[in-house]
Amino acid sequence: MEQSSTSALLQGAVLDLASDVVSALRSGDHVRAGSTLTTGGAGEGVARAAVRVLGADTLLPAVLLRVPPDPGQLAVFKEAVTAHPPRPDAAPTVVWSHWAMARALRRLDQPPPAPTAGEPGAEPGTGWLDEAGWQVLTHQLAVLAPLALPGEECAVTRLARRRPVDVARGFVRAVRRRDWQQAAGAGRWLTLLDGVPESLGLEAGLDFVRLMGGSDPRVALQLEAARLMPAGVLL
Repeated sequence: MEQSSTSALLQGAVLDLASDVVSALRSGDHVRAGSTLTTGGAGEGVARAAVRVLGADTLLPAVLLRVPPDPGQLAVFKEAVTAHPPRPDAAPTVVWSHWAMARALRRLDQPPPAPTAGEPGAEPGTGWLDEAGWQVLTHQLAVLAPLALPGEECAVTRLARRRPVDVARGFVRAVRRRDWQQAAGAGRWLTLLDGVPESLGLEAGLDFVRLMGGSDPRVALQLEAARLMPAGVLL
């Protein structure tokens, strides 16, 4: 029962945090992005865990809109990065998520106080994805959607650029399966890729995902990122 209660608290905190980020992306108000982490709505441990789940997208308003993050939010984000480095046997997506979080801090001139997997020269590999089928590729890219940023360079981004048709196929499959979270993550990637088939109708596809799955703040977050990114160029 206690484990179930903790899981429910975490899930609620993740949804609340994602809602904050969506509100901030829509309004440009950095305070909204940090409200869940700074108003005591979740315990300290649950708040850090929620940041780990949402990953670098926790700071997406600061990165995309260039508004300073809420100091309290930034402090919790830093703690989540430094207190929970990936274990040696961590899944590749976990390692990449940690790397992306550390890079988000460096982008805001807030480097982690201790070396992490996100330090320069320590970019993880993509061997597990190099020969992946389009279904697996799309699933993994959706999990790593926080890496999909305008003007960004990393091994995952370069891999995605080589396979726009495969990502498009995965997007269609996710929509047909009503996996709105995967569809939104794949759609976010597709807004940044050249060579996406015009027949896909990406804009209409994203509108459909918004209509069907946009009530989930995790889906809405990816869709708001996709809406903002084509015009954005990161420094």
